[in-house]
Amino acid sequence: MTDHQPAFVLVRPQMGENIGASARSMLNFGLERMRVVAPRDGWPNERAVALASGAGRLLDAATLHDDTAGAVADCSFVFATTARDRDLTKPVFTPEAAMAEARSRLKDGQRIAILFGPERTGLENDDIARANAIVSVPTNPVFPSLNLAQCVLLMGYEWVRGAHDGPATRTDMAGTDWANQAELDALAAHYEDRLDAAGFFFPEGKAPAMKRHLRNLWSRMPLTRADVQTFHGMMRQMVRWKERG
Repeated sequence: MTDHQPAFVLVRPQMGENIGASARSMLNFGLERMRVVAPRDGWPNERAVALASGAGRLLDAATLHDDTAGAVADCSFVFATTARDRDLTKPVFTPEAAMAEARSRLKDGQRIAILFGPERTGLENDDIARANAIVSVPTNPVFPSLNLAQCVLLMGYEWVRGAHDGPATRTDMAGTDWANQAELDALAAHYEDRLDAAGFFFPEGKAPAMKRHLRNLWSRMPLTRADVQTFHGMMRQMVRWKERG
């Protein structure tokens, strides 16, 4: 539900294209509360609609405000995104920490807003003075400025990333499952038997160590049941080919 999301507030955006791209970035991560403050080229904006593509409904629902104060009047905690050091004493969050804080406050029933400044200059100090905290992105200090839509995308990503408690990586199994120990033992036995018949384990005194090394090799490989069947099939085919010769 949108009531459980932060509002993304675009302060004095200069180009409709960037508003549209920001809408797409928000919807990519399920964020639908956009507020637009005094857009330079007016509102609604045809170029914003064109760039929003499938996110046009987000623009339709966006609210228009004359100033930053009006845009955040109903919010109890406001973050301001900025790439520059400011002569203001405020807590500074990374994007990840800011979204975690936002999520926690939203669960307590608070309304949260995140301010994004105009493309050329970023937020002014008067805007940031209204915020409770700053969000600073660890960018290249020589070239710290982010495009408006890039900044929106980054914050959206951190928002949705914090919503998932699952592992950071996963393996898509594509209709199979991991092989169990019995299946790995059968595979190892199949290869030992056929390699033994081919005279691979030579000299005889080294055979136990060679077999142990081979079994250790199988155990290190994260094999699926489909992988195991493929290895069985490879060995059977090689044996048939040899016998035909």
